[in-house]
Amino acid sequence: MLEIRKKWKKRRGAWAAAVICLFPAALICAPLLMIPGGALMDGAEINRILAPVLGEGKGFAVWHLIPLYPTIGHFYRLLIESPAFYQLFWNTVGMTAAILFGQLAVGLPSAWAFAAFQFRGRDFLFGLYVVLMLLPFQVMLLPQYIILQKLELYNHPAAVILPAIFSTFPVFIMYRGFTQIDAEIMEAARLDGAGELQIFLQIGLTLGKMGIQSAVVLSFLENWNLVEQPMAFLEEQAKWPLSLYLPQIDIGQAGFAFAVSVVVLIPALFVFALGQDALEEGIACIGVKQ
Repeated sequence: MLEIRKKWKKRRGAWAAAVICLFPAALICAPLLMIPGGALMDGAEINRILAPVLGEGKGFAVWHLIPLYPTIGHFYRLLIESPAFYQLFWNTVGMTAAILFGQLAVGLPSAWAFAAFQFRGRDFLFGLYVVLMLLPFQVMLLPQYIILQKLELYNHPAAVILPAIFSTFPVFIMYRGFTQIDAEIMEAARLDGAGELQIFLQIGLTLGKMGIQSAVVLSFLENWNLVEQPMAFLEEQAKWPLSLYLPQIDIGQAGFAFAVSVVVLIPALFVFALGQDALEEGIACIGVKQ
């Protein structure tokens, strides 16, 4: 009888812990669950629901996850009748791809150098990388603005791409992945006559691929949704990324805004699903002490 009571207490504690953890998770996910339903609501239904929020009605707004009168009119307007959407969409694709390739070209050698070699000033330089990683964009805004003005890159996509290429966060993630490689493997390769470039290409990139993939996924999710950088450095709307398209939509077009949100989320969800395993392992590597 005593053992049954103990088991029941353990199960009750587990259920209580699950409820405590799931409640904030549900609050965080609730806005995401509202987006698909809102995208399929017609204008009259969504305006009726939002009327108390906008001060045009009494009572409380009651959201329906499943629309009463579903329609694809908002998606038709977005994908067929909004050419500006495609322009900003391809702007986003171009910027994100350029940033990712640039970060790999710059960050991979840097991360490997920190992980595989010992040189004078290494710890100081890596500490500087960490400090720069922790600085918010607002602190770096003025120096970046002055440099971009001197280089005559203001109001050019390169004004967003170049600072992002030299971001220190991907270097840190890839570095942590490389530090998980056993040093004895690299020493054995050197004894067998392998050069440093060969070790990097055949051992570093192979055994450190999880850290590289997690850095790519995190960087994609960050740069796909850039807001402050393009808002500060790009004046012409024709050069804006898609992340600045949503704030331009009036509250009276809430259904259309929900449809845009769905389309914007699809690439991010797709990349996250493909790289979820690598992302989890990469995050685990960050927590492992060196």
